[in-house]
Amino acid sequence: MNLSYHLHRGVGHLPPSGLIIGSALSQYMGAALAISLFHVMHPASVAWCRVTVAAVILVAWRRPWRSGITWADFARSTLFGITILTMNAAFYQALVTLPLGAAVSLEFVGPVAVAVLSGRGWSVRVAALLACVGVACIGGLGVDTGDPAVISGLLWAGLSGLSWACYIVLGRKIAAKRSAVTNLALGCAGACLVYAPFLGSGAGVALYDVSLLLSVILVGVLSTALPFTLEAVAMSRLSASTFSLLAALEPATSAVIGAFLLRQVPTIGQLVGLVCISVAVWLASRQDVPSGQSSSSATKG
Repeated sequence: MNLSYHLHRGVGHLPPSGLIIGSALSQYMGAALAISLFHVMHPASVAWCRVTVAAVILVAWRRPWRSGITWADFARSTLFGITILTMNAAFYQALVTLPLGAAVSLEFVGPVAVAVLSGRGWSVRVAALLACVGVACIGGLGVDTGDPAVISGLLWAGLSGLSWACYIVLGRKIAAKRSAVTNLALGCAGACLVYAPFLGSGAGVALYDVSLLLSVILVGVLSTALPFTLEAVAMSRLSASTFSLLAALEPATSAVIGAFLLRQVPTIGQLVGLVCISVAVWLASRQDVPSGQSSSSATKG
């Protein structure tokens, strides 16, 4: 019996809602740990290390070469992986100057935009309005926009959200052709190779410090490998309405993690913006996610 069988059997007895909540907690604990590495490694290099660690784990687990993958398949998955690594690198850059809760909330505008543009009815219009209000509250009231560094963080968070939107669009096109986990394994591996000349050198310091290397590996496990596996198991057992509610709680989850682990107490503007974007996520997810499927992934954040 392989690892995949034992893993699915072990977590299969847990309630799917608990798996999704566990996935969110794992992701943002990984983000909090990643922030602690920024003083010794460039944030984008930390993101590259995270995706590289995930690639090694997922490729060893899924062994995608057994699935009859062609070079064209690998190229498509690599493009998918590039959106993931770009999203993660931009998100980590945003965390340099923005609180975790604010950065996650702004990042969620990407999937909300995809749902709004592809959906119909009153709910998507309300979601769009609430998302705009949320961004205005965080950008205009929740953070100091007079600080150029904060403006840079807002732009990085916007790029992360845009990359997440591209990730969703590409992921949907590939999902019908192969396993989502296999596609993620190929995508992470291909993206790491593409970005290696630009970000790999900044990660070299981890090779000379055992504790730093272990921290980098833990970030990869907490932020990508573990939460994606939890979501993959849970999504086949969740209704769309339940997923919508749980997805809407993720910005709040990140704010709680930020407050407890990073001592980042949200301002009133951040809290109002977080609530608005959370409701927007809930409304958008209700009409956008079929039962048993997810438009998001543990590769975020």
